[in-house]
Parts: sequence; C-alpha cells; structure tokens
Amino acid sequence: MTRPAPIRVVLADDERMVRTALRAILSAEPDLEVVGEAATGAEAVSVVREARPDVVLMDVRMPETDGIRATEQILATLDEPPRIVVVTTFENDSYVYDALRAGAAGFLLKRSDADALVQAVRLVARSDSLLFPAAVRTLATEHARARPAPPAWVAKLTGREREVLRHMAHGLTNAEIARRMEVGAATVKSHVAAVLAKTGTRDRTQAVIAAYEAGFLNAG
Repeated sequence: MTRPAPIRVVLADDERMVRTALRAILSAEPDLEVVGEAATGAEAVSVVREARPDVVLMDVRMPETDGIRATEQILATLDEPPRIVVVTTFENDSYVYDALRAGAAGFLLKRSDADALVQAVRLVARSDSLLFPAAVRTLATEHARARPAPPAWVAKLTGREREVLRHMAHGLTNAEIARRMEVGAATVKSHVAAVLAKTGTRDRTQAVIAAYEAGFLNAG
C-alpha cells in the first residue's frame, strides 16, 4: 500500500532557535516534512513561492515584512496557496486577529506543546475544522470590526446553511456536523461550499470571522 505524501511545511520565524525547535518536532513525524525556513516576512514569501508547501507556520512579528503582510502577499500571488498558521506569544493580540482577517487559517501559541503543534498542522492541512474555535471567539469579542448593517450575504443563507455556519463556528468537522444534523457528509460538504461562496471567503476560519463581524454570531 502506497503511503500518502507527507504534509509539506515551511517555518517562518526570525529566531533561529524557534525554527530549530519546530523543525525537530515536525521532522520526528513520518507524515510531516519541513521543506523550507525563513527569518523574515519577505523571505517567507520567497521561500513559499519556491517550496510550495501545504502549511506555513508564520511568526506574526518579523523584520522587513511582518507575518500579516507576508500572509496577504502569499495568498494574493499564488493560485493554490498553502494554509497559513500564525505563531504568536499572546493569543489575545490584535495582530493575530488581523492575520486571521488577512487569510490565515488559524493561530498557535509559541508555548504550545509538541502534540498540539503536530495536531494543528494536520488539522489545517485537512481544512476540515476550525483551529481553536473558543480562542477565535475571544478574539472576535475583543477585535471584531462590527458593521453598521448586516451584509447582503446574511439574508441569502438558507436555514441549513445558517445551521452549518453555527456548527463551523464551534469547530465541528464535517462528519460531526453530519451527525448533528442527521444528514450525509456529502450534504454537509455542499452546505459548507455554499457558505464559503456566499460569504466570499476562502475557508472556514474566514467564514466564521465574517459571521462574527456581520453580527450573525454572538461574539459574546
């Protein structure tokens, strides 16, 4: 039986010791492969374009170009961009929220243990759930840019799509949503695709953030 290709990861952090530690943890897993490193945001953009990883672990604060701008550039210039996880010291940070709004799939604390790091990489690579939904809710409470009126897409959601979006915000996978709603996984996948299309977002994290900022979800 052929083993699936490993998840390719790029590490972007201005501290060499941090990159060394991350590489050691990820390289110990047979399904993960570190394919590049960067010490600045500008270098991260270049390395990602060359290495074409599946996942990028991106420090928020780096010289030359910070993690937010680097995330924007990567997502704007690649046809099939990687999933980006911002790595930060403090979870309740406006920089982290800005990175999520810019397109990052989630965030990870630098103090996270090895198991949490490995599982986070695997989770965002699958794109099947929201990374740390409670933390995203907290960030939305503190930093969401509330709009004066709900955007047009809110009214366009069907009842089922609204239910799916709420489940997405709680971090449920497609399989978990299917069990809750007593429908097939393919039906849930179709509803998720419709939610992303109507919200104009690229993934679950962006859709959930859009829902908080539209007032669809109660950030409190």
